[in-house]
Amino acid sequence: MRIIAGTLRGRRLVAPEGLATRPTTDRVREAWFSMLGPLHGVVLDLYAGTGALGFEALSRGAEKVIFVESAKAAQKAIESNAKKLGVSERVVLLSATVEVSSRSLRKMAPFDLILTDPPWTHMQSAEVALRRLLNADLLKEDAQIVLGHPKGKPVELAESAGLELVKSRNWGDSAATFFRRADQTASL
Repeated sequence: MRIIAGTLRGRRLVAPEGLATRPTTDRVREAWFSMLGPLHGVVLDLYAGTGALGFEALSRGAEKVIFVESAKAAQKAIESNAKKLGVSERVVLLSATVEVSSRSLRKMAPFDLILTDPPWTHMQSAEVALRRLLNADLLKEDAQIVLGHPKGKPVELAESAGLELVKSRNWGDSAATFFRRADQTASL
């Protein structure tokens, strides 16, 4: 696994051993970030795993990334990757589950972009947690949200969380749905 583009392009990332972490593939990450366009500001990477999404965001112009991850092996991978890439000062690792992170995240908000590719076995609880976070008003006015999910399993966040569905795309058995705050008129 490597950083696809930007200032850290080509740099390799470490991942925890075993099958507990399912990193977003290079191909899918490249597609996500091509659709997002230029990045800036503060990014929130939920269910961070190896941190690949957040580190890609840093490489492409994000100023800071907040990683939320509860698995100890994945936390160690994120810390190792931040140090190896020389971006530790631009990274905050919140060692918690997404479900209990809203109080801490309120102190770090607002966010310009939320990236999340949760374990597919936890999609229902991930949607509930994300809806709760979005209702906590953690987003800037022009914020974007990308939610990775299994192909054929649509995500129902737009109306209940004040978001507008922008697009949804598939890559093999993976899919992603792109949202923006409902009060925005610009498109991805």
